[in-house]
Formats: sequence, structure tokens, C-alpha cells
Amino acid sequence: MLKIKELIRGLSLKQIVLSLITVLSLGLYLILTLWVNGRVEALIDQQAAVRWDEDGASAQVSCFLAEGVEMDPFRIRSFEEQLTKSLSEVLTEPEEDEGKDKRLFIDAYSAVGKITVTSEKGQLEANAVGIGGDFFLFHPLQLVSGGYFSGNDLMKDSILLDEEAAWQLFGSSDIAGMSVMIGGVPHYVSGVVRRQEGRFAESAGLDKTVVYVSNETLADYGTSSGICVYEVTAPNPVEGFIYNCVKEKLGVEEEDMVVVENSSRYTLKALIPVILGFGTRSMQHRAVRFPYWENIGRGWEDVAALILVFRFLFLLIPGVMIIVFLIIKWKNRNFTWKDAGNFILESRDKIRRKAREGKEKWEHF
Repeated sequence: MLKIKELIRGLSLKQIVLSLITVLSLGLYLILTLWVNGRVEALIDQQAAVRWDEDGASAQVSCFLAEGVEMDPFRIRSFEEQLTKSLSEVLTEPEEDEGKDKRLFIDAYSAVGKITVTSEKGQLEANAVGIGGDFFLFHPLQLVSGGYFSGNDLMKDSILLDEEAAWQLFGSSDIAGMSVMIGGVPHYVSGVVRRQEGRFAESAGLDKTVVYVSNETLADYGTSSGICVYEVTAPNPVEGFIYNCVKEKLGVEEEDMVVVENSSRYTLKALIPVILGFGTRSMQHRAVRFPYWENIGRGWEDVAALILVFRFLFLLIPGVMIIVFLIIKWKNRNFTWKDAGNFILESRDKIRRKAREGKEKWEHF
């Protein structure tokens, strides 16, 4: 403690101020890094690859289709077959053997629209997501009661309500197993979920009631423009493998889709193009309608890019100060290049002498 006080007394006011600025900059860099990493980890819709494969060897990729693009479960099954074949060609035998214990990949598709739901207590026209495949593995919404249903179920008569819809239709959120009517056909409530909150969530489309039904139910009894999202999480043997598979083999023209690799979208490499595209990023030449979870993801992508700029600046300040300090020390040096050369030669000779003495000692024994 005494030595620290003596060191501080030996510093000029300018040196103390610069040292405080350096420490403060490094502290702010650390705080921003921890904060943004925590926010990204909290984005449940972007973390399917982490939940599916804790080793980090898988990638999550989403494809958002333009309006008017025809996509149906049959084309998706065709892509699944192609993906299975492509993975089997590149995965090593141990990876394939491990895949026998669980599915090789998970995928889901969805459509957005509106649907009318009727119960004994009332009627509700709500925004709806029509799901297929493993939708809730990608979007594990917070359950209030009951559970999820699968888009792969043989019976397409399940519905998941948010709390607001549950209270409007039943006056309660504990309603799992109860029935509602959609298009004159009974559907059974599998559970009730809590809607995401916050400014981004509300701006992204979660400011109103949302219900989740099968894609078939939405297409038959609601209003929908068809499947607009396809998502997959699979082993990623090389960088960009799954991303390229979706882009090249889904059967959609490049100008009619936006493909995102969710599992790497918040990395340094991915955020730099977001920064460079500032001002033009929101300009859209394709009629792609993003669902609420992608709007939230893109919002936090912008935040992470902005934070990255500040992190760079806070790291640059101490870096510049260290460089200036070294330059000053170099200019005020009290030795010449010749002195440095002699010091290196003397050090080399000293090392050689010690090595020779050690060798002679072992030979003596």
C-alpha cells in the first residue's frame, strides 16, 4: 500500500489524469462487453443451436421468403432429404454414429396471418402464427400453464394462446385442455404463454394478441399468405455449410429470400458489415415480411453494432496512450543501438556459458 502511495506521489497531475482515463476506458469496455453478451444470450429465438448442441458444432439458419413465393411442406421435405444427404457426405463416422442417438437436425416452418377464435365467453380476432415442424424448439416461449404442441402432430387441432387471449376467451390462464372453435371446428388449448415485453418486442409486432396454431389451421380457417419462414439447426462441419445449403438447395431464387445465420450474427465478423451498411441496411428492395422474432433480432443486431463502435473507441483510448507512452520513452532513452546490440550479445554469451557449464557438470558426474 505504501509503495502505491509513493508511486502516485511520483506522478505528475497529467500522468494521473491519463491513467484514470485509461482505467475508466477499460472499465467501460468491459461493462459494455458483458452487457451486450448478456442481452444476446437472452434472445431465446437466436439460441437454438446452443440448446441443440452444447459443443457449439451446429449452426442455426433462418430463411425469410418474399411475398408471393410458393413454399409448402412437400418442398420442405424435399430439402430435408437433400440436407440429410449433404450432411452424410461430409460428416465423419464418429459424428454420424453420434447422430444415431438423436436426430441429425431439427427444422421448422411458419406462416403469419390472422384468425378468429371463439369460446363460450366470447370471440377474438387475433394475429396468428401457423407452425410446422419443431417450431417451439426454436421459439421456447415462456409457459404460464399447459405445454407446447408439435407441428408434426397427426391431428392439427391444437392452439396455444397468449395470456391476453386466454383472459378474453376464458377469464383465466389455467385453461389447458379446454376447447375453442375455429372455422366451426373444435381446437384444444395446449397451453398459455407470456408475451415478450419491452420496446423492441412491442415495435416488432407483439403489441397485440398472438395465438399459435398449425399451419394447416391458419391456411384453412384464417388469412395467410403462405409459409414465409423456414428455420433449421444442424451440424456445421465447415463455416457457412448450413447457410449455403439453405441458400442453394431450398429451391428459392436469391432475390426472393433473406437468409440469416442466427448462431453467428452477433459476432465481430458479422457486425462489421452492419456498421458499414449504416443508413442503407433498412432499405429493402424485396417484399420480405419479417416475423416479430426476426424484427427483435434485427433490432438487437443494430444495438450490438452500435455498442461495438463504442467498445472499439474505449479500447482505442488506452491503446493510443500506451503507444504515446512508448514513443516518449523511446525519445528519452539513454542508450544507443550499439548499446542494445552489445546487451543482446552479452546476454547470448551468458546463456552459452551457462549451458556449457551445465554440460561440463553432467559430464563430471
